[in-house]
Order: sequence, then structure tokens, then C-alpha cells
Amino acid sequence: MTKLYFTAFKAILIKEITRFTRIWVQTLVPPAITMTLYFLIFGNLVGSRIGEMGGVSYMEFIAPGLIMMSVITNSYSNVASSFYSAKFQRNLEELMVAPVPHYVMIAGYVFGGVARGLCVGLIVTLVAMFFVEISVQHVGLVALTVLLTSILFSLGGLINAVFAKSFDDISIIPTFVLTPLTYLGGVFYSLSLLPGFWQGVSALNPVVYMINVFRYGFLGIADMSVPLSIGIMIAFCVALWSLAYYLVSRGIGLRS
Repeated sequence: MTKLYFTAFKAILIKEITRFTRIWVQTLVPPAITMTLYFLIFGNLVGSRIGEMGGVSYMEFIAPGLIMMSVITNSYSNVASSFYSAKFQRNLEELMVAPVPHYVMIAGYVFGGVARGLCVGLIVTLVAMFFVEISVQHVGLVALTVLLTSILFSLGGLINAVFAKSFDDISIIPTFVLTPLTYLGGVFYSLSLLPGFWQGVSALNPVVYMINVFRYGFLGIADMSVPLSIGIMIAFCVALWSLAYYLVSRGIGLRS
């Protein structure tokens, strides 16, 4: 039975990977172009005036944050659009009646989002290498952080798709929630520069912890406790997985 479940998981995962690689001009190229512009504008033009931040050049400082930003947005959007499309086209109903546990279906979609997030993250890393020397202080920590982050936001995209009633609904969360959290997550600045009150407010932003650990993995500098940040990411993953499983197993919102 375990082998059958793995076959089902692999089938969904392959479908998801094929989906975003088939339209690679729309899914993989735009992040590379966008991040190139970020490096040119914020790295070269603005960074040359700012100088160092956290003991490293501004370009080195923002590179991990830009990589993480691309992982977040692509992991989220991949699952949100794919899962809602399956719901809208009634393809999801076939999976719901198939002899496959709901956790297998969720895992297939989530790891499809993880695959896209990792692909885009790798592409952006290669782009960053044209502008700054990339050095990794803690390889295992970088790998763990990017995996947890992509899982977390893939789950978030799935939950968004469950509640979405139209294609417009899957763009509301990225526009009004995801983008502000990302830009205020310490991508372009160190939290130590903020007044005490705003540092406290930033502590409520989960993206801050992801970028904090990811930057520490690359540069060895952090604004917050690394173990605490990892614990918060794991807690969010468990919470969102539990919510996603509850929604899917109850069939909540799975009819468009």
C-alpha cells in the first residue's frame, strides 16, 4: 500500500513540475529578470551610497534576502494557481474520490511548489553571482531554511486556493499580505537600524525569521536568535499543514 501511495505522490509531483517547466518563460525567466533589476538598482546604484551593512557590503547583505524573496513568492504562487485551477476545472474531484489519502495529495502539490521555489532560488543565486561573490558559511542551515520556507508558503498557497472563489482571489493574499510582509522582512535593511518599537513590530513578521536564518547561513550575521527562528518556521509549517489537512479532508471550499 505504501508503494501505491508513493506512486500517487510521484504522479502529482511530476505533473506539477511538468506544469511549471512547460511554461518556463512565464515561471522561471521573470524572477531572474526581476532580481537582476533589484541587484542593479539596489545593489549597484543605491548600495554604492549606503556602503557596508552588518559588516559586509550592501550587495552581499541583500543577496540572501532577494533569493529568499523569490523562493517565497514562487512557492506560494505555484500551489495557489495549480490547486485552484484543478478545483475550477473539476479535476480535483477525481483525486478526492481516488483511494489516495488526503495527506498524499497535499504533499504532492506542496512539493511541486517546493520544486519551483528551489529552481527559482537556484536561478536567482546564479544571477547574484554575476554581481557579488557568494559565500556560504553554513550549507546545512541554508538548505534547511529554504526547504522549510518553501514548504510553509506552498501550504499557504494551497490554503489560499481552497478558499478562493475566483482567479482574482488567489492574487489578493500575495498583493496585500505576502508582498508587505516580504518587503518589511529585512530584505533591504538590518533590523538593528530600526527603533525599539519597530523592532518589536518586526518580530511579529514570520518572514523576518526566515530571512534572518538564511542570511546567517550565507554571511554568518543575524539580527535574531537562529534556533528561535528555526523553531518558529517549524511551528508555522506544522500549523499550516494541520489546517490544510483539515480543510481538504473535510472538503471545505473544494467546490468552486
